[in-house]
Amino acid sequence: MTMAPDTLKWDFIGLDTRYRLADGRVTRRHYLDSAASTLARRGARQVADELLRHYANTHSELHFSARIVGHAYDWAHAQVLKFVQADPERHVAFFAGSGCTALLNRLARTLAARRPERDVVLVSLMEHHANDLPHRRHAGQVVHLPLTGVTPALGMIDLAALERLLEQYRGRVNYLAVSAASNVTGIVNPVHDIAALAHAFGAWVVVDASQSLAHLPLPLSDNGSPDRELDAVVFSGHKLYAPGSPGAAVTRRTLLEDTEPDEVGGGMVDDVRQSDYQVTARFPDREEAGTPNMVGAVQLGAALNLLQRADMTQVHAAEQQQLRRLLAGLSALPGARVYGDLDLQRTPRLGTVAFNLDGLEHGLVAAVLNDYFNVAVRNGCFCAHPYVRELLKPELWTLDVDLDAENAAALLEPWQGMVRASLGLYTRDDDIEALLTGVRELLARPDHYRALYRVDAGGHFRHRTFAAPAETLFDPEAALDRVLARLNASNDML
Repeated sequence: MTMAPDTLKWDFIGLDTRYRLADGRVTRRHYLDSAASTLARRGARQVADELLRHYANTHSELHFSARIVGHAYDWAHAQVLKFVQADPERHVAFFAGSGCTALLNRLARTLAARRPERDVVLVSLMEHHANDLPHRRHAGQVVHLPLTGVTPALGMIDLAALERLLEQYRGRVNYLAVSAASNVTGIVNPVHDIAALAHAFGAWVVVDASQSLAHLPLPLSDNGSPDRELDAVVFSGHKLYAPGSPGAAVTRRTLLEDTEPDEVGGGMVDDVRQSDYQVTARFPDREEAGTPNMVGAVQLGAALNLLQRADMTQVHAAEQQQLRRLLAGLSALPGARVYGDLDLQRTPRLGTVAFNLDGLEHGLVAAVLNDYFNVAVRNGCFCAHPYVRELLKPELWTLDVDLDAENAAALLEPWQGMVRASLGLYTRDDDIEALLTGVRELLARPDHYRALYRVDAGGHFRHRTFAAPAETLFDPEAALDRVLARLNASNDML
């Protein structure tokens, strides 16, 4: 059964969450932090909860529950392969960790061991730390790929520069590690063009698709050609409307065959003796040592299945309309600076926008948007420090700070970051308008809002008179007490 994106637009947990603000109003939260983690799709969560009625461990066919869970877990793998249009005869999907970090570390170690004579890895400048640090740690020499354009209007990966680097390190480049889309600016990279270039030089391509798969179709090959096929794609379920799910990877089987898996333990062997052990040839079992996160994997599989039914092409088109509205609204405000190339024809983007306001620290902007407008945005460097600092370079040089001073780092710190608004399938027009209203108000009365805040020892902006400690908004023990009270009341009625 297929359905339009609008049919599922409201099927999320937390859309009606309300908080009391600094001015006393109680309003609905405007959640614009989907690039960090998306809200949970209710339908996918319900599938996972229903599976719990049958819960048991996998790797058994001898009782009903184990058989049911094993089948559901296999189904989850199949949904991952189907979502990126991967051939199950040539590709394998497997789960690990709680995001893509564990998978990227594993791939870095595995690919380095497969071709130790190729000691160079090309990593783009815009990478999240998860797709940068594992290669620095495990893969030999890392060379960072430059981007098109000039700071602060940087664009996608520069294909001409990539080709020059592949030629310069001919025979030494093991693989490229690139994002399908930036978690800072939402800028989309031409990953299939990158794959074609890399393969011409015998290099593999590892794609971090965590920021793209919830927004844009990403087939393993855009035209079926092996030259344009991605060798490995990893992503995080918590960015695909399935918080609590594991990370997922799709790779060519030949990358993993004939090598011992990076992690060993139960479930990935056919036999263990005192003197040795025999690794199974079965995929994905050999890549999933130990008891897996079965419930989380099934929740992710259900979320992917629902996205397919909604038609990702339509999902992308609807988000592009909202993105244009957000970019136009911010760009029209004197004093607002949006980062990255703004020409959507030249440099495609997804629904993630990083910006700053003249004379206002990013931490202050995020605090005011939360406390007075109930707009949830993220601020800082978003685990992409080199990229953010490159985008900020012209501004940091203009600051009136003596770089040789003993406290220069502390003086620069409040300005070494941005504010990021990011969209999801559930984003409404009034969410974007709430953000723009807050930004306009901040630009109109910066001194008024600055006077309301102080900076604590951790560098966070705290309201001088308004406080909303987390435990007053949600206390796990108090929530458990309410559960027990309901349970006791039910027992009293028996």
